[in-house]
Amino acid sequence: MEHRIETGADALYMDERDHVATALRDMQAGESIHYRNAAGLQMITLAEPIPFGHKVAVADIAFGQDVRKYGEVIGRAVNSIALGCHVHVHNIEGIRGRGDLGTKEAAQ
Repeated sequence: MEHRIETGADALYMDERDHVATALRDMQAGESIHYRNAAGLQMITLAEPIPFGHKVAVADIAFGQDVRKYGEVIGRAVNSIALGCHVHVHNIEGIRGRGDLGTKEAAQ
């Protein structure tokens, strides 16, 4: 029999504005996993494998939408990301401290 931590969570979710939760273990595509938000224990089915420590979408994320983790914007979606998909550098871009967002001075 498998024992779960008391919260019953497979992924860490910190803020009600978050679009992602962080995997607490390696998880496989097709697996149903749990995370806890203000409404209680939530379940989603994974569309892709999610490695330990990586992010999974707990909501659909539209192309160009800011992505939040721990209540903070961590990047912007470079394509649409469906619920249960892996969220990582292949589908979000960082927007902090880039220096290339529209100024000639940044290129120098």
